[in-house]
Amino acid sequence: MTEIKPALRGFNPWWYGNYTVTYRPREIYAELQKFLPLRQAIALTGLRRVGKTTIMLKLVEDLIENGNDPKKIIYFSFDEFKDTAIREVIAAYEEMLEMKFGAEKSFLFLDEIQKVKDWENQTKAIYDLYGNSVKIILSGSESLFIRSRPKESLAGRIFTFTVKPLSFKEFLSFTGVSLKPVGLYESQIRKKFHEFTLTQGFPELIGIADSAIIRKYLQEGIIEKVIYRDIP
Repeated sequence: MTEIKPALRGFNPWWYGNYTVTYRPREIYAELQKFLPLRQAIALTGLRRVGKTTIMLKLVEDLIENGNDPKKIIYFSFDEFKDTAIREVIAAYEEMLEMKFGAEKSFLFLDEIQKVKDWENQTKAIYDLYGNSVKIILSGSESLFIRSRPKESLAGRIFTFTVKPLSFKEFLSFTGVSLKPVGLYESQIRKKFHEFTLTQGFPELIGIADSAIIRKYLQEGIIEKVIYRDIP
């Protein structure tokens, strides 16, 4: 519990002041917003470093802008807390802020949920306990639903969305280039497409042209972590 509280303070700066996140539009975002008012949980899956966490934090920012109480929004990443239960996070929150979680409409963002043992049954228990008063948003690796058990445990309780690497249209937006009309600057578009192929659609590789850096990023930051840490 003592380690959870400092983490919660760091993860949830909106409890203590204004909050904005650096964000560029993603095509999937508008679709996610349609499902936010529904009771069912939302799960964001996808490769590492494709922007799942940034999308979650943008949802937080928009919820606050739309009038939701910032102190009723919890974000927690299990990346370094794989032995922590979801209930422990909620208990730490209640002690820190001296308020009952779920007494009013609340939002629970759980990042890197695949790290947590038996996460699907823990999520189901929270979902069933709090009902409509708590909206759960999860993120996890592409392996999140590779087994049948999570699908069975959460059947009817969750909508899953795959966050993919950037499309070329998104890449152009990230680099400040409009896609239309193409004919006016076809050579620039061709140059940008070459840059896009180098990034493999990973936002953090935008602006990096060194092939050695790109290979190392993909090998150590994506491939090895998927193989050795994410696959159950």
